[in-house]
Amino acid sequence: MSDSADDAKRDAPTGRPCAICAKPAIEAYHPFCSRRCADVDLGRWLSGAYAVPAAPELDEDGEQDEWDEGREGGDR
Repeated sequence: MSDSADDAKRDAPTGRPCAICAKPAIEAYHPFCSRRCADVDLGRWLSGAYAVPAAPELDEDGEQDEWDEGREGGDR
């Protein structure tokens, strides 16, 4: 492939909207439309705006750890 063909493929829309601004996403920044939107998303992850939910860990007996209980404010 020539360089111009590679550039055209890289700049081609993916058919899905950008995850940040909903403009058509571009292959080079998939799933985003630009470097700016990719950086906005990274900033949100780094600032803690996004969080992956997690279940409390259980100890060997299948009970919730004491440390986890205090953190969640639960008493037994």
